[in-house]
Amino acid sequence: MRSRLEQRDWVRVPDRTPYFFIRCLRQRAWQIEVFMAQDIHAQFEAERILDIAAQGGDAVVKKLGLDFVIQTAVHKYTYNFKALGRPIIQLPQDMVAMQELIWQIKPDLIIETGIAHGGSLILSASMLALLDYCEAVEQGTVLDPRASKRRVIGVDIDIRAHNRAAIEAHPLAHKIEMIQGSSTDPAIVAQIHAMASTHQRVLVCLDSNHTHDHVLAELQAYAPLVTPGSYCLVFDTVVEDMPADAFPDRPWGVGNSPKTAARTWLKDNPGFRADLEIDHKLLISVAPEGYLKRIA
Repeated sequence: MRSRLEQRDWVRVPDRTPYFFIRCLRQRAWQIEVFMAQDIHAQFEAERILDIAAQGGDAVVKKLGLDFVIQTAVHKYTYNFKALGRPIIQLPQDMVAMQELIWQIKPDLIIETGIAHGGSLILSASMLALLDYCEAVEQGTVLDPRASKRRVIGVDIDIRAHNRAAIEAHPLAHKIEMIQGSSTDPAIVAQIHAMASTHQRVLVCLDSNHTHDHVLAELQAYAPLVTPGSYCLVFDTVVEDMPADAFPDRPWGVGNSPKTAARTWLKDNPGFRADLEIDHKLLISVAPEGYLKRIA
């Protein structure tokens, strides 16, 4: 039986897939074949890339993903999950994507705007702790968890006392520093820039006030800290794709959202691009067009 890559006539794609997209996929398959050794793991990875590209070109499947987000929002679906015991207001797909990025980038600093219950801080801290552990295993060294320089910085305009207490009581609290105040306050921006100056690889996550102006200000403040090859994640870009009446009690909505801010900011910052392969992989996400990769 020949592999799918050997059958260049070829990968199954939906009849509705545009012809130009099929041509791009076939060209990609040829490039992969040229450089791929007879290695089962390399073959699996190559086919995974092709599958992601194919589903990213399937408009019906993409609509199903968005419909899921819209229909479950009324039930507060994103409130259903925890990260190592702390509530995390997030979709599981984006949690998995975050885990993949942290493993890939191996940052020593993660900056997060928006804290809420602290689940995202704990998830990030747990991945940084895992990096510490794996490095110690590979190097054959004794691990002192508290000696690690990997840190998570969280900033929020209002850190509720009970949330702060719960985060500070968590075993991973030693990897977390919380700052109360507006993420766009010049003094706080300067403080975080000073803290970031001692780190080598920085990942940024923006998930606080979702209005266009606030997210744009956050991008201008924190995206420059992102190191090449790392990401600035702009969460809740999906606000732009939701029904116009989805947020009646919020200052953000269609036309005034994280996605409009990201698109505006990207026009003047060619050193970043939206990593659409992540969108195509997840299909269900609160951050479509929000995984901004620094390429220069």
